[in-house]
Amino acid sequence: MAGVSSCMKYSMFIFNFLFWDIHLDSSLFSAVDLMIAVGSIIMVLGFLGCCGAMKESQCMLILFFIGLLLILILQIVAGILGAVYKSQIETTLNKTLFEEAKQLQGVTSDSHVFQEKFQKFEKMNQCCGLVKGYEDWGSNFNPLYGNFKICECAQKDQNTDLCTIYSNRNIYKRPCGVVIIDFFKHHMVILMGIAFGLAFIEIVGLGFSMSLYCQIQRK
Repeated sequence: MAGVSSCMKYSMFIFNFLFWDIHLDSSLFSAVDLMIAVGSIIMVLGFLGCCGAMKESQCMLILFFIGLLLILILQIVAGILGAVYKSQIETTLNKTLFEEAKQLQGVTSDSHVFQEKFQKFEKMNQCCGLVKGYEDWGSNFNPLYGNFKICECAQKDQNTDLCTIYSNRNIYKRPCGVVIIDFFKHHMVILMGIAFGLAFIEIVGLGFSMSLYCQIQRK
């Protein structure tokens, strides 16, 4: 009877060890419960794959194969839904920005905390307001009531297209909502690239597990 390929067995083990380690690190640094849950599932799959390869367990290998296949299918479904509902996601994001812009006109202590943090965001990203620019600040933009330095252009930017003059004040003219939306669009492309990369790795894992399963069956 044909034996099980040592190369295939140890390749399967190394694949799962690396796959397990990468997702474990993601779980440690992520504060999102969903990411922790996904990391936990990957840990279980990695354990099944490693032990299945080393112990030549058909049961563990088939469970690993099914689990990895389900994850791959879920990734594909999530990608399709993301593409289909892309416009709705952008609409929801715009609605959220509109609601958050109201805090810039607030006078409560919570609003003041938000406003202080947002002013740092404005300076860092060379923008003003969230949706309508300086208008989002309402009366807080008036130096008699608010902070005179709200939306103020840095000296190095004053003679560039980033700034405009309003009431003798040199302010950034680009709303920060544009910056946030561009950020999401840019990182969406990166996430799609990562998803395709993971899908390729998962397909390799499926191939390893099924090949090893077949070799054990023929043994």
